[in-house]
Amino acid sequence: MQKETLIRIGNGNFVIASRVVAILNPASSPMRRLREDAKNEGRLIDATQGKKTRAIIVLDSNHVLLSSVGADTISQRIFSSRQDSLSAESAYPYENTEDLQ
Repeated sequence: MQKETLIRIGNGNFVIASRVVAILNPASSPMRRLREDAKNEGRLIDATQGKKTRAIIVLDSNHVLLSSVGADTISQRIFSSRQDSLSAESAYPYENTEDLQ
């Protein structure tokens, strides 16, 4: 069974890493349209708590999540969590100790 990993996206908010489809920079016009479309359709989740939006996260449910943590920081957190889970799996490749005998 796969273990779900939570990623901090700022202000005490978390998202499940496996649900993230894209992490985007909010500065461009297409990203502003993405945000507006999601807001109009009720798919926007604002997790900035009044701070400046530094990243837009698109989830596999087609929800758009606004974060006050930068896109680079979030992507590094996801990458390091995947590396940690891979190293943990390689350290314990067996499901139970009976396989070791």
